[in-house]
Amino acid sequence: MPLEKWSDNVVVVRLAENPHMGDDLDALDQLIHQRRVDAVVDFSGVRMVNSTSLAKLIKIRRQMNAAESRLLLCGTTDQVWGAFLVTNLDKLFEFTGDVPTALTTLQIRAGK
Repeated sequence: MPLEKWSDNVVVVRLAENPHMGDDLDALDQLIHQRRVDAVVDFSGVRMVNSTSLAKLIKIRRQMNAAESRLLLCGTTDQVWGAFLVTNLDKLFEFTGDVPTALTTLQIRAGK
């Protein structure tokens, strides 16, 4: 299952390669409509992203910001990172190197 419950209010979404990545993002979208949750989206299994997936991520980020939830992206390959750079989305999203670092970042910020 791509959506892993890490704690009561934190989930990790381990994205699969396209075409399944959209389904994984849809699962996160449905969850954030049900309750407030912080999320880590792991791109380590993704080799490329398309405009549809990027649009879904932007929508999810907007909804999570409105709910005062946090969204961290991690594990991007060079090719995926390049897509974020070319579209200037690297300035919109927050990135970390891997899932443990992202979870630690969320935990540190929760303590503030």
